[in-house]
Amino acid sequence: MIDDVRAAADAAVERLAAVATLAEARALETELLGKRGPFAEFKTRLGALATVEEKKAAGQALNEATQAVQSAVQARAQELQRAERAVQLEAERIDLTEVLSKPGRGHAHIVTQAWQRLEDVFVGLGFQVAEGPEVETDWYNFEALNMPPDHPARSMHDTFYVDHGNPGSTVLRTHTSPVQIRVMQHIAPPIYMIMPGKVFRNETTDATHLAVFHQIEGLVIDRGITLAHLAGTIEAFTKAFFGDGFSSRLRPSYFPFTEPSAEFDIRTPKGDWLELGGCGMVHPNVLRAGGLDPEEWSGFAFGFGIDRMAKERHAVGDVREMYTNDIRFIEQF
Repeated sequence: MIDDVRAAADAAVERLAAVATLAEARALETELLGKRGPFAEFKTRLGALATVEEKKAAGQALNEATQAVQSAVQARAQELQRAERAVQLEAERIDLTEVLSKPGRGHAHIVTQAWQRLEDVFVGLGFQVAEGPEVETDWYNFEALNMPPDHPARSMHDTFYVDHGNPGSTVLRTHTSPVQIRVMQHIAPPIYMIMPGKVFRNETTDATHLAVFHQIEGLVIDRGITLAHLAGTIEAFTKAFFGDGFSSRLRPSYFPFTEPSAEFDIRTPKGDWLELGGCGMVHPNVLRAGGLDPEEWSGFAFGFGIDRMAKERHAVGDVREMYTNDIRFIEQF
């Protein structure tokens, strides 16, 4: 019987070494050491032995074999558990390598860079920065800027109207000029202010036009301001922003909120002229809308597109490229 017990133990250890999963090891443990297993059967056979010495020797061998099998089961189960845990960890592993490395820093968008640079240049020229709401009333966006409801200049502005208040009374601002009125209403002259911001036009986008874009406008209100001050300011800005190799000129034009009005161009070092924006002396009706007496105060205003400035500064062929969020484009600037 002792030989049978030892042989059963050896066979059990061999079978345990062959199992591939923890579940198989637990099932084999039940089969070998359970109530119907071979070692339980050996235990019932102890009573049939003839002498006490035989029973004692066989019982000791059975206990040793049972303990050996239990130890083998435990060792194999731990081994399989570690292996299955390793597989699970590999499957659920998260790569945290980038957390361990120094994070890279992004940079401002090409239009934001132009916006900030323009603000820096004008602040250096003595201007302050003002902002206003992007959703405006018809009065601020048109009427206060010398464009009453029947004014033909309104046809220049394809407008997004907002469903708020009376029909046609609220718009997405078509320019940043409404901020000029708000500034005049709340700040006493002298005023030397720029107004950058987002504007909206209901027009088809193409290589040089967007339905949503950015403008920056300047406003100067003081005693004795003339067109010569406007021309000098434009020239000073041109050289400060573009460099000493650039110059500017004014060409007669028309805007309802300035009189006289002009377009201003910049001349590149190669001799080419590039139209940049519009400007002029603030119309007396606009001064009155801002609560100022045109007999006492005079001023000039100018404005141009920030997106176009960025486009020309970096020789971007299509203004729409600046808003595709293509990382290959963004990384260049």
